[in-house]
Amino acid sequence: KLCGYLNKLGIKGPIKTWKSRWFFYDENKCRLLYYRTAQDINPLGSIDLSSASFDCKMENGEGVFEIRTPSRAFTLKAISRQAMMYWLQQLQMRRWEFCNSQSRFPSNGNLSCSFAFVSYFVFTFVDVVDNEDFLPLVKTPTEAVGLKAASLPAPQTSTALQNISLKHPWTEIQNTVYNICGSKQLWGNNENVFSFDDFQEHPENVDEDQEAEVEAGSAVKEGTLEDGKMGPRLNWIRKARWRNSGFPGSEDLLKEKNSVDKVSVLQQQILTLTEEVKSQKELVKLLHKALEAAQQEKRVSSMYLTAAEDKDRLELVRHKVRQIADLTSRLEAVEQEKKELEQILTLRDSHIQELKEHVQLLMEKNHAKQEIIMTLTEQMAQELSDPLQEANTITVETLYKQQEEIEHLKDDIDAYKTQNQFLNSEIHQVTRLWTSVAENEKALLMKCACLQARNCQMESKYLTVLRKLQEAVPGLPSSYAELVKNLIQEALQWDVKEEAEEGFNLNPVSEYDEYGFMTVPDYEIEDWKLLAKIQALEIKSNKLRSQEIVEKPLRDRWNSIGELNPSAELKSLIRSGIPVEHRQRVWRWMVGRHCSPVPGHYQRLLEQSRSTEHPACRQIELDLPRTLTNNKHFSSPTSQLIPRLRRVLLAFSWHNPAIGYCQGLNRLAAVALLVLEDEESAFWCLVYIVENLMPADYYSDTLITSQVDQRVFKDFLSEKLPRLMAHFEQYRIDVSLITFNWFLVAFVDSLVSDILLQVWDAFLYEGTKVIFRYALAIFKYNEEEILRIHDSVEIYQYLRFFTRMIMDGRKLMNIAFNDLNPFPMKLLRNRRSMHREELEAEMCELEQIKAAYVKERAEQGP
Repeated sequence: KLCGYLNKLGIKGPIKTWKSRWFFYDENKCRLLYYRTAQDINPLGSIDLSSASFDCKMENGEGVFEIRTPSRAFTLKAISRQAMMYWLQQLQMRRWEFCNSQSRFPSNGNLSCSFAFVSYFVFTFVDVVDNEDFLPLVKTPTEAVGLKAASLPAPQTSTALQNISLKHPWTEIQNTVYNICGSKQLWGNNENVFSFDDFQEHPENVDEDQEAEVEAGSAVKEGTLEDGKMGPRLNWIRKARWRNSGFPGSEDLLKEKNSVDKVSVLQQQILTLTEEVKSQKELVKLLHKALEAAQQEKRVSSMYLTAAEDKDRLELVRHKVRQIADLTSRLEAVEQEKKELEQILTLRDSHIQELKEHVQLLMEKNHAKQEIIMTLTEQMAQELSDPLQEANTITVETLYKQQEEIEHLKDDIDAYKTQNQFLNSEIHQVTRLWTSVAENEKALLMKCACLQARNCQMESKYLTVLRKLQEAVPGLPSSYAELVKNLIQEALQWDVKEEAEEGFNLNPVSEYDEYGFMTVPDYEIEDWKLLAKIQALEIKSNKLRSQEIVEKPLRDRWNSIGELNPSAELKSLIRSGIPVEHRQRVWRWMVGRHCSPVPGHYQRLLEQSRSTEHPACRQIELDLPRTLTNNKHFSSPTSQLIPRLRRVLLAFSWHNPAIGYCQGLNRLAAVALLVLEDEESAFWCLVYIVENLMPADYYSDTLITSQVDQRVFKDFLSEKLPRLMAHFEQYRIDVSLITFNWFLVAFVDSLVSDILLQVWDAFLYEGTKVIFRYALAIFKYNEEEILRIHDSVEIYQYLRFFTRMIMDGRKLMNIAFNDLNPFPMKLLRNRRSMHREELEAEMCELEQIKAAYVKERAEQGP
């Protein structure tokens, strides 16, 4: 058992006093109970150690340490440094055992297996770290700690009343009555009040005895209020239980004591009881005064009640009123006198302070005179004595002082070493506890994420079932059709506030993503709205399921990268997608590698655009409201990014007069603005895309290179996906009507924002080959769905929005960069060259036909 006497610092206003208390550790609740003496049965209070920390500072004095809980700090003092270190070490061990037993959390259901490894890892890690030991085990000071200390008398204080707890008078009375009754019975049986029999508890009955004591204590309070005879009876019941759980082997210990020890113990008992009686007498005096006041009040009330007539009662009331007025006047006089005395005291204090300062000056003068006298005396002694003997004397005294200082410094070093060892062990143990809690919290978050992903899947399947039910069964009764329609409308409602008020949500589906794109586009057609909601739920589910398995390892790899340098590893990371927190830095690096910004060039272009209106200015103004309408940063005419986009496009039109402005550049510049934020960086990103990544004449008036890429893409589609191309040819589907815009704006407004930015990451690093890869991957992703459609109109309708239904970006990336290999850049260049020659020849032939037609019309005349 961890128990013993410690001094507890009691604070009552400005007064601080040390009070002796018997401390006992409760293993079941990890609490440190404290009593006035070891013989008491009701504790005065307790300290919760489960969330407490321990500290010891040498500046506070020997044996002083602190226990800090979230609510308050307790300052305790042991009789020696060894006892202090023993208490601290034992409390650390008990706290660790309790926290370790409480840290596990139950897991059940289908997810229990997936989190068993996490729990095993957490506690295996704790057991391994537990072998580290900063502070060696301190030997138990049996004279101050443990059950033997209970047989010794309690430490005495300067006054008997000082050790009494005035905050708990009822507990003090209960303990005193029990001690007096118990000591009488022990004296009648020739037993020792402080023997082991009164304090040791049977381990198997600890919980039962404590519960019985708590029930008895509550019964005593109720009995005192209702029936004054109930208290002693319950005290005797509690005493009988305490006696029945006595120490085994105490009779053998008593037989071994000789008569001298018994006499000394009895003398100590007499002294203790004498002090106890004195304190109880003082307490009885206080209670007598309170009783006299209550009796006086009772007599007055009785006179008032026994008065026969109202006149007599009125006279009593008037008498009381006169007494109150008299007391009020006397109180005012006393207060006035108190104020005058305070003023006099203030004057006297100031006078005393002046006298003290004067005395201090006189003492300083006297000290200075004494120093001068001592200096002159030493000089005279040095002149009269032998110089060699004087030097030897000084040397011996100096050595003696140095030795004393060295001894003091050694003691201080030992004390600070001990303090450092304990603080290191405390920090280490608290860190381990925090790590254990953090691992548990991480496991719970993973479990919550998996549950939320499963919930999103179920909700998506529910919406899909509603959609198919509405489409597949047109002949439903009106009541059922109305019910299905209402369910669909409820599913389409989007209210972020209502979701936030539902309570805790780990990863709520917000209306916009990190860059301001709508997660669920606001389509006018109800079927498209339902499909968009299903898609948003599926994307969220994929994110939650891949967060810990895929996203976290990738984010850790990105965090470990310092300076960016071209490499195969960096290429693989960029293809997998750049995290949001690193994307801006990596994009700036990719643009700066191939397109070195010229300082001041962008500002000069802005000055030119302000002074001279560009011919493309009108077309730019027309396209600004139509840019990224599904993004909150561009959907409003008053958005801050609209003026920035206007300046970027005007600056580019002056920078590249050959192109000026082409429809599609507004979307490229808008995406660059969203990621890079700075408009000058967005301008150079647009320059890098148009002049470095894309082939020449891609955005010219004829768009000849764009048309060439459509023919090249058809060739690749025939080679990589022959069944799909044959299906298109069977129903005379021209895919360039769909894909031309993909290539012109790099999939902006075609893919959802997460997949779009992942495509742009690889596009900015590798070039236009990425657009071909992803265009083929999109058709491969939906190949089976397209092959099931056997109507040209339905195929065109499906191709209009099927890119918005791609929900798994990881799957699309694997198709683009793994399933479609090989994809050599040399083959792409050769195909572009071949089709460009064919297209230029066709254009020349068209020009000749056009010229011949114009000439023929001119010859025919009007």
